[in-house]
Amino acid sequence: MKEIFRLIVVLTGVCVVASMCLSFVNDATKDAREHQDRLELLNALNMVLPEHDNEPDKDTVSLTGTDYYLSKKQGVINGVAFKCSTDKGYSGLIEIIVGVDTGGSIIAIGILSQKETPGLGSKIDEDWFKDQYKSKNLDNAKWKVKKDGGEFDQISGATISPRAVTLAVKEGLEEYKENMTTILGGSDVVQ
Repeated sequence: MKEIFRLIVVLTGVCVVASMCLSFVNDATKDAREHQDRLELLNALNMVLPEHDNEPDKDTVSLTGTDYYLSKKQGVINGVAFKCSTDKGYSGLIEIIVGVDTGGSIIAIGILSQKETPGLGSKIDEDWFKDQYKSKNLDNAKWKVKKDGGEFDQISGATISPRAVTLAVKEGLEEYKENMTTILGGSDVVQ
């Protein structure tokens, strides 16, 4: 009984010291982690938005759980970016960032994260795949892969991944179009 009590005390002491160390490291690195997260977001936004002179990560509108990042040039909105995701990928969650002009036509898309099969589904992150979405909007495209009667290329042996990306981007565009007036806020915009 005495031995068990001693083990409990030692284990409790080790746990307390370990949790204090973890708490200290978490507090000490919080600012650095936040800075890196911001740089990563800004890099993604710069990839999909037109030239701007504002900080789009600080100029946002939040609606229905989605943040819309406004791009401005000389105080005039010239683009909007938003994230969308789907769990319909072959290997699970695919996160996408979409940049659109104020009318809802795609400027560019970027794949933020994916776990698709290397060499197959992971090709959704290649430029040739992402470039096919440029200038597309809800009115000028059939939002399906070619195999399903649409106009977006699928990847041989990995149709599920392109199908998931196409559906997620389409749903993101529909949500943007539905909330466009609120997002743009009646501000001056470049169309």
